[in-house]
Amino acid sequence: MIATLEGVVAQKSGDVVVVECSGIGYGLLVSFEDHGVLKTGEKTKLYIYEHIRENAHDLFGFSKMEAKILFEQLLSVNGVGPKMALAILSIASLQHVRQAIASGDTKFISQAVGVGKRVAERVVVDLKDKVGLTVSEDATGFLTSPAANPDDEAQQGLVALGYSVQDAAEALKNIDTKLSPAERIKQALKN
Repeated sequence: MIATLEGVVAQKSGDVVVVECSGIGYGLLVSFEDHGVLKTGEKTKLYIYEHIRENAHDLFGFSKMEAKILFEQLLSVNGVGPKMALAILSIASLQHVRQAIASGDTKFISQAVGVGKRVAERVVVDLKDKVGLTVSEDATGFLTSPAANPDDEAQQGLVALGYSVQDAAEALKNIDTKLSPAERIKQALKN
């Protein structure tokens, strides 16, 4: 069983990050937020979840233990597999997702790829009391913290350029959303 991997980020493509450890490159599926934080050529330590099936051996990597714990909690929900759990974690920051579950925001959770209304309801019912938050806890931070927006092409572009999700959201905060994604990226880079 692989619990953690510590090595250098060798490459990033799509939602896969390759971490090289002692000459072996491990392909890890990561969330949108972690993909933005990890930088090619830099050393990192990731917490690993292994998913072994008859025809596949997938590794899921998380930069924070809290993310791995929430991922495993999502897997405990009937109908949620590893890729769907990762999709749920990828819709926003970890704190934002936890807050959405705690507050029962099924509409927000159903934004994840492959997650329908019924699955979102099951996630809320099963995990509402287990995510470690109360509805009022950290509410102001939740409302003001920037989150990953999977529909924002400009934010995705900045993340692909190496910005963290939070930095990309901050850089785009005061830029007109009516501009094209390319123009928004240009203005964000100028600032």
